[in-house]
Amino acid sequence: IASNLSSMFYVSRFVVPGMTERGSGKIINIASVQSKLARQTIAPYSASKGGVALLTQGMAADLARHGVQVNALSPGYFATDMNRALVEDDAFNDWLVNRTPAHRWGDARELRGALLFLASDASSFVSGQNIVVDGGMTAVV
Repeated sequence: IASNLSSMFYVSRFVVPGMTERGSGKIINIASVQSKLARQTIAPYSASKGGVALLTQGMAADLARHGVQVNALSPGYFATDMNRALVEDDAFNDWLVNRTPAHRWGDARELRGALLFLASDASSFVSGQNIVVDGGMTAVV
């Protein structure tokens, strides 16, 4: 909770006054596909990321009148050094590939488009949203 949720709250408390004084700003919180789906053995992680999604919505509601947009980016499963053990776990890898409509792990570079969109003027009327980049995982049962 401290790393995944409270940290975003405290950083926002630090940067929001300058944004509201300026009358503009963009905050992009990092949530997770686990903010929309639960998986066995990681309930605390899912709860923290679900909290990020709702913190994002609450902040968006509070800050929109000050010209500050708050959104979240929710990555699915990406092959990174942090996930190396899961990538190399044959059973988990098989589950993930079969569970994800794209039939593969994501590449971290595939997050750039969503981040650029949220950070740019192209999203000037987007606030309180949780953009999921997950190869279709949350779109299917």
